Amino acid sequence: MRDRDTAGRPQNARPRDALGRPLPRGATGVPRQPVGVIRTPDEALDEAQRLFDNGLPFHAHEVLEDAWKAAAEPERPFWKGLAQLAVGVTHAARGNQAGAAALLERGAAAIDAFRGRDPYGVDVAELVAWARGGGVGTPRLRRR
Repeated sequence: MRDRDTAGRPQNARPRDALGRPLPRGATGVPRQPVGVIRTPDEALDEAQRLFDNGLPFHAHEVLEDAWKAAAEPERPFWKGLAQLAVGVTHAARGNQAGAAALLERGAAAIDAFRGRDPYGVDVAELVAWARGGGVGTPRLRRR
């Protein structure tokens, strides 16, 4: 039988490791990021950066995905692109280099449309260059 949330939607309640992979029931996992949290754009970027900095790209993806789903249409591709970058980092950390490259490029292409506008202090050109350079190291979502 499938796990369900309080609204009856399917949800896997198994514990997860730091990269979001399911662990056996009863195992001790990493606490999951709450889903569906509405944050300001600044809060979402700060929380995602904190998670990246702590080696939790899967969790950063969940924060950015919430921002994507809550964003108004003109900004949705920007947030979706950031979420895809986080998935790319997750794939790389899991050893899936082909998946990492595909998601890093997809995310870079999505946010590149915002180059020069740099929403919320995100240095789009720098982030695109980072992603297209293989996504080595921790991404910097905003200028320091």
